[in-house]
Amino acid sequence: MEHQTFLQFKQRMLNPLRYRLFLFARLPLAFFVGLKVQTLNPETAQVSVRLNWLNKNPFKSMYFAVLSMAAEFSTGVLAFAHIQQYGNTSMLVTGMQAKFTKKAMGKITFTCENGLAIAQAIAEAQKTASEITCQAEGKDEAGNVVAVFSFTWSFRGRK
Repeated sequence: MEHQTFLQFKQRMLNPLRYRLFLFARLPLAFFVGLKVQTLNPETAQVSVRLNWLNKNPFKSMYFAVLSMAAEFSTGVLAFAHIQQYGNTSMLVTGMQAKFTKKAMGKITFTCENGLAIAQAIAEAQKTASEITCQAEGKDEAGNVVAVFSFTWSFRGRK
């Protein structure tokens, strides 16, 4: 069941105009490289990015930093959505690992399915600091895995 504040945040993220304004104000680089939230529910987030002139590398594939940004956003948008019900909670990436398995060409979609564990970590953070490691798997349009990222998030409730 989606909490009311989660639903409100989800509506903002899936509304094209409000989403673009959110990115422009809060994550300008994500705005310019074209990150898009495809799916957002309490368990899963999918974020996609398409190869274009702005985000390509000299090898005619997607620059690794853009892949990192999309992968992080797929985990971070879940955390940000779950934080909405608690209010003043800080979140910070404290670690990252990546494995690249194939050239990233075309549209790449990162999926994070750690939403329920993220929600639990955020709930715990209201009492004491908590940490969770989330995985984001990036696939191309053919379904081939191009990269797998792990992000460690730290949460702390603020009084």
